[in-house]
Amino acid sequence: MDKKRISFELLLLFSVFVIATCGLIYELVAGALASYLLGDSVKQFSFIIGVYLFSMGIGSYLAKFIHKNLLNVFVEIEILVGLVGGISSVVLFILFNTLHHFEPVLYLFVFLTGCLVGLEIPLLMNILKDKVAFKDLVSNVFAFDYIGALLASILFPLVLIPNLGIVRTPLFFGLINISIAIFLTFYLKKELKNPIFLKIRAIFSFVVLLLLFVFSDKILAFSEEKMYGENIVYANNSPYQRIVLTRNNKDFRLYLNNNLQFSSADEYRYHEALVHPAMSMAKNISNVLVLGGGDGFAVREILKYKDVKHITLVDLDGEMTNFFRNNETMKRLNHKSFSNPKVEVINKDAYIWVKENKKKYDVIIIDFPDPSNYSLGKLYSLQFYKELEKITTKDTKIVVQTTSPYFAPKSFWCIDKTINQIFPFTTAYHTYVPSFGEWGFCLASFEPTDNEIIRKIPNLKFYDYNFKQMSYFSKDMKADDVEVNRLDNQVLVRYFDEEWGKIQ
Repeated sequence: MDKKRISFELLLLFSVFVIATCGLIYELVAGALASYLLGDSVKQFSFIIGVYLFSMGIGSYLAKFIHKNLLNVFVEIEILVGLVGGISSVVLFILFNTLHHFEPVLYLFVFLTGCLVGLEIPLLMNILKDKVAFKDLVSNVFAFDYIGALLASILFPLVLIPNLGIVRTPLFFGLINISIAIFLTFYLKKELKNPIFLKIRAIFSFVVLLLLFVFSDKILAFSEEKMYGENIVYANNSPYQRIVLTRNNKDFRLYLNNNLQFSSADEYRYHEALVHPAMSMAKNISNVLVLGGGDGFAVREILKYKDVKHITLVDLDGEMTNFFRNNETMKRLNHKSFSNPKVEVINKDAYIWVKENKKKYDVIIIDFPDPSNYSLGKLYSLQFYKELEKITTKDTKIVVQTTSPYFAPKSFWCIDKTINQIFPFTTAYHTYVPSFGEWGFCLASFEPTDNEIIRKIPNLKFYDYNFKQMSYFSKDMKADDVEVNRLDNQVLVRYFDEEWGKIQ
């Protein structure tokens, strides 16, 4: 009897470990999914964690009203947690482009999952209270709970998202949840009431999740095609973002975390405006640095200058640069720029790389994604530009993409003002890109620029070296009283969220 009692206790404590691991995974998936689809990762994770913890408290409170058939209820909740948590990503991806108010459904899933997880631990403690000393019971339950949470937090970014993705991860852990429930229905069949009914429910739920897991790629492709309205030709999860390439006739479009990065129909307007003003005005162009620009299009434009001897490109995402290095269509679009012997590609966080680098550069092209969250906002901060200063000379020309001066004027001029704190001579300019609308840039240096064109590249598709025209701004593209974007306040992310939120 003692051995049976010990095995019974260990089994239920192991269930706590599984509950904690799976519960936190569902929470992390909800936060990551919200960041993918809605942006502003800090806000989304903050709201998700708050709702999840609150709902766990509600679940714990409701547990005191359950007095009968505790073991049956525990197994039923185990099944429900696996089912609700497991299908969360599938349902949310499908509904994202269908529902006008998506957030309530997202938080409903978080609330339900949290309530069910919150119910389980008090129920388990009630089941074991007559079998284990209270002191040992509390210690053991919470020890297993916290160990499971630690395991989940380590596995999620390092193993699960890179290998299973945002849809398969919760399905996989839902299967684990329900597997425990199935095992309990067989192992504890004498202690359970109506174990056959529980077995049927558990096995049916397992089969549902297994089918969704097997067909998850097709489900995700269906939901994303519905979302983008275009044929998806490539989709992949990197450790940092969801990469989706679509095709509509001859137009290829790249989306990162649901945000359009370029359209092959007009990307030349953006990249010529980004690269050629700085390259045409710089005294020297032998050594060029590109930060971001993992598609290779900026490098393509730089390679048009014969005087360029070496290009260093620093982009965080190796999946991104490998795709644009190896995919035949992308190689055609970027003119095989990553295969050129002059080009060195480094996959590292740009902030850290700039901080550690000692080399000086003649031209620096900064093509980061928009500052839609704090991890990107730091790359537009005063502290980042202070670090950038260390790798420049007095003749270095720097250009930064600075989002839209029409849709987000505060964001645009905030970046310009922040750059100007370090580099005394800045010139804001903009151009029209049909896929994005009016788009802006900032040209910066230590020496005053008279916009003198030192060199020209013939036969560009768009840029005609009329830089003065590009630096004129109408009234509706100006903003006053903007703050400097510092690392400790990240005001730029707030500006960006407010301005773009109005038009989405």
